[in-house]
Amino acid sequence: MIRLVLAEDQGMVRGALAALLGLEPDLEVVAEAGDGDAAWQAVQAHRPDLLVTDIEMPGMTGLDLAIKLQAAQSTTRVVILTTFARAGYLRRALDAGVRGYLLKDAPSAQLARALREVNAGGRAIDPQLAVAAWGEDDPLTERERQVLRLAGEGVKTADIAERLHLGQGTVRNYLSEAIGKLGAENRIEAYRVARAKGWL
Repeated sequence: MIRLVLAEDQGMVRGALAALLGLEPDLEVVAEAGDGDAAWQAVQAHRPDLLVTDIEMPGMTGLDLAIKLQAAQSTTRVVILTTFARAGYLRRALDAGVRGYLLKDAPSAQLARALREVNAGGRAIDPQLAVAAWGEDDPLTERERQVLRLAGEGVKTADIAERLHLGQGTVRNYLSEAIGKLGAENRIEAYRVARAKGWL
């Protein structure tokens, strides 16, 4: 039996996925989580074979979870199931050790096959997305990404500096670098560009 933790912040989608996966004779959903923090706790409590997670959730994102599991050298393999067909997300997911990356509009039979493939040690990546992922490199550093994400969410420079334990001048330098790299006019445009490409 392949044991799964399912992390999805939309309750109806989570319930439907759990019901569909429960119909498979060799798949068992041992826990469901509505946000990244609850998903982390569920993985710690149940030690599942697979974590099936959305990317964008309250608390930790699916990518944050993958990075944390990779750092902890966990045996739980991560499969991202998302609506976001962004090549930048896939690149970051693969760097974080994610073994599967599928879109939510895929047929349920395809999802079940992909979960079996990943559990057996393989990979399951949406083929069209895989081709697009290698088209353009993410120019941002991790720190530029953190600063730009907060700036794009409307956080003021002084508050970004406090949250990230940086000087305000350093925050402005990171923002300036990110804006320049993305060919944007300002921080909001840079945020939109980076987000559209899946780099945030």
